[in-house]
Amino acid sequence: MFHPWMMLGIEANRVIGLRLMKLMLGGRNARREAKLMVAEKVDVALKVNARIVSGASSDEIIRMYRKRVAANAKRLSKLNPGWPASTRRRRR
Repeated sequence: MFHPWMMLGIEANRVIGLRLMKLMLGGRNARREAKLMVAEKVDVALKVNARIVSGASSDEIIRMYRKRVAANAKRLSKLNPGWPASTRRRRR
């Protein structure tokens, strides 16, 4: 019973760390991530409320959240997405 809750906490903590790193870099990607984060939370809250009203169990709700957290972790852990490798310059 407690295992899915604990795993959600651990996985969410990783996503928070990844998001903080992205937000600290600033720029357009950080603004996009902040907007996505807020929109995502509103979207999931509405979906969860609808599922609870329809009689979903707590395990189903946790599964929903873990699926979203896993997708975020995968997206955020990509190495510098969108940054061309050619922008790196060697020092002479």
